[in-house]
Amino acid sequence: QVQLVESGGGLVQAGGSLRLSCAASGRTFSSYTMGWFRQAPGKERELVAGISWRGGRTYYIDSVKGRFTISRDNAKNTVYLQMNSLKPEDTANYYCAADRAQHIGVATAAGSYDYWGQGTQVTVSS
Repeated sequence: QVQLVESGGGLVQAGGSLRLSCAASGRTFSSYTMGWFRQAPGKERELVAGISWRGGRTYYIDSVKGRFTISRDNAKNTVYLQMNSLKPEDTANYYCAADRAQHIGVATAAGSYDYWGQGTQVTVSS
C-alpha cells in the first residue's frame, strides 16, 4: 500500500506561481509512474501532468504546456508540480496519483492509477 500526501496548494493571483509536492510512503516509489490530476466543480477529473517511473517521459495536457513542469526526486519519494503563469481556469482540487503498471509512457486515464492522495486546493483569482 502506498500513501500519498499533497501539499503546496493555496490562493494565488493570476500570473503567479505555486509548487505542489506529493510525498509518498513506501520503498517502491521509484517503480511508479506518477501523475497530477485536477478536478474542478462540475467537471471530470483530468490528468494535468505525468512522469514515467524512470523519469524519462513526461506528459502535459495542452492547456498547461509551457507553464507547468512535473519532476520527481526518487531519493525523497516526492513528485513535484511547478505551476507558473497561473490562470483562473487552473482553479481546481489537485490530486497526486501513482500507477504501478510500469508503462513505457504515461497513462492518461484516471482508472489506470492505483493510489491517490487526498487532494490540495488551488485557487487562482483574476
